[in-house]
Amino acid sequence: MIEELAGQTVVLIGGSAGIGLETARRARAEGAEVILTGRNPERLRAAANDVGAQRTAAFDANDFRALGEFFDDLPGPVDHVLVTAGGPSYRPMLEMTADDIRDALSSHVVLDLEVARSARTKMRPDGSLVLMGGTGGRRIDHRLGIVSAATATLPPFTAALALELAPIRVNLIAAGFVDTPLSAALLGDQLDHRRDELRNTLPIGRVVGPQDVAALAVHLMVNGALTGATYDIDGGQQFI
Repeated sequence: MIEELAGQTVVLIGGSAGIGLETARRARAEGAEVILTGRNPERLRAAANDVGAQRTAAFDANDFRALGEFFDDLPGPVDHVLVTAGGPSYRPMLEMTADDIRDALSSHVVLDLEVARSARTKMRPDGSLVLMGGTGGRRIDHRLGIVSAATATLPPFTAALALELAPIRVNLIAAGFVDTPLSAALLGDQLDHRRDELRNTLPIGRVVGPQDVAALAVHLMVNGALTGATYDIDGGQQFI
């Protein structure tokens, strides 16, 4: 069996749980060395032991000085970077301050840009940067607040960044509901109801898990012809 990431190094920004951790597992199975970052040192240590990480760093990815120092301190080049840090803010817009709106609209784009800026000098030219977005925000719904507008910024941002960062490739994963600890934290006691609802309504007949997204992320790393594009993975959720 060919290990498609053999001899390569993958950095997971937000790699201590959920999609980031599952992608680390998948990358390791494909022969890669993995470097995990996260805010919680204890959870990061547990994740590193789980996957046999080469290296870890505990910091808040939105602390851009710490982010830059992390990449500067890496001992050697890396091949791929996945950014899963951050999450949506589901609040009515009229309850948000101007600063809240600015942050909600720009936080993902700014984080992704700072990761690209900090990582580019350490990345091999045939490497890739994989970003995370969503499909749920494409529908206009009063319950989503500013999320729909924030979601719409990511595909054109990804395409433009791919041109600036070339030959390093940049792609965006747009996920629907994924059964992760973040989803559990957002939904609380509504989690089981949401799972049942999706099992009964999604065309695929099951809930999308972090393993599904990890498989797509590794494919985007491996396939050298893919750049500047958005790849949906929601089990058909946006069509129901």
